Amino acid sequence: MALLSKEASRALVQRVNRLVGLPNSFPPPGEPPAPRVRSQAPGTRSAEHVDVAVIGAGPAGSAAALIAARAGLKVLLLERGEYPGAKNVSGAAFYGSAIMDELIPRWWEQAPVERYLSRRVLSFMAPETSVALDFRSARFAEPPYNGVAILRPKFDRWFADQAVAAGAFLLNAAVVDDVLWEDGRVAGVRVRRDGGDIRADVVIACDGANSLIAKKAGLQRQFHAHEMSLGVKEVLALDEDTIRERFHLNGNDGMACEYIGSITEEVSGGAFLYTNRNTLSLGIIGQISSLAQHKRRPYELLEGFKAHPAVSPLVRGGTVREYSAHIIPEAGWNMLPTLATGGMMVAGDAAALCFVAGLYLEGINYAILSGIAAAETAITACREQNFSAASLARYETALKARHVLGDFHGYRHAPAMVNSERLQNLYPAVIAHAAEHIFRVRGEPKQKIMPIALNALRQHKVAPVELLQDMFNAGRSFGW
Repeated sequence: MALLSKEASRALVQRVNRLVGLPNSFPPPGEPPAPRVRSQAPGTRSAEHVDVAVIGAGPAGSAAALIAARAGLKVLLLERGEYPGAKNVSGAAFYGSAIMDELIPRWWEQAPVERYLSRRVLSFMAPETSVALDFRSARFAEPPYNGVAILRPKFDRWFADQAVAAGAFLLNAAVVDDVLWEDGRVAGVRVRRDGGDIRADVVIACDGANSLIAKKAGLQRQFHAHEMSLGVKEVLALDEDTIRERFHLNGNDGMACEYIGSITEEVSGGAFLYTNRNTLSLGIIGQISSLAQHKRRPYELLEGFKAHPAVSPLVRGGTVREYSAHIIPEAGWNMLPTLATGGMMVAGDAAALCFVAGLYLEGINYAILSGIAAAETAITACREQNFSAASLARYETALKARHVLGDFHGYRHAPAMVNSERLQNLYPAVIAHAAEHIFRVRGEPKQKIMPIALNALRQHKVAPVELLQDMFNAGRSFGW
């Protein structure tokens, strides 16, 4: 398995500012890049031709390739890694089982699913205290399931195999360096190999958060450090019986835990822990601008997370099996790129379709939905032989019809609210402080909850006007 070593992951952390920036040669969104790489003229060098070239065999790319291949199109799925998922170490919570069921009926019976997520816990953390909201539903442990725990290297490889079975051609170890242009539109891609030009009627870029191809096509603007986060993750090995006993699980039930507060110290971010069959996936996520401001190393925050009194009993005895780091687009609606141009669309993380809104930490489901929408748009374009920007603008309509853009617009204020300093660092401490006083027995008269809460707010110096402002922002983000 091709995984990042701890040293390589630390190097990624050190280079992250460069990773999220763009070279000066990249144009602003909507303008064609200069110089363009033109497709080969007749008689110079033969170029392969496909109906649809999909860049990246993650969930978005495999969904797009699957749908397009089922429609009888000639589809090429290009994967940078040695195999789909080779560059992914992360365990993940996938909340999109019903979506997959439309693509592949009863998919969970054949896919490499680790556990069915019937329990979810959100914890507010102080240095020595935690207060948790614990939700459990027996219905979530029944088909088609609300969410599942997966290991991306296994899941991505399986999903790409479904596209191949439908007729798509998968090319691994294929590094795409540029797009080809013809008559003012994208007409293919340049792959780092002999005879590397591949002509395509439609290109679908699903090459991740730092999409080179979206930038080359002038669709993705320069991201700012406060719009991106860095995730550092580990997979810890534990035996299956210990996981069931420690997390109070039955059979194949699973649990997703999310943490906010002192777990990332003064850095804006959070942490997570997911139960797999015989491993735990855990990690911390830190806003890049906040990491730089406070000069904190993410892997040190990860060690602090594992040592917290509320977490250490859960991970005790686990041995590190894998370690990795990657960047995550977290600003939602406000960082969406131009979604389509003549001959090309962007989907998944390349389109910044990562839904990070406090209560919701979702990405794979939106990646798959965007891949489906892009493929459906490509199918129509191929039937009409119209690959203009106006034709592929239907992609945005398709995303609206599948509620993707509606969700991101509806929660457009949530990322800023979730990453605000008071919500990240102050209110979790207030909640933990109040809970400790509510449950502490000292042989003194019992106080009512309201005086305890007001006293906690005063001790943490939360001004009434700030509280009212945050209540309004929370309502605007989540309530109405």
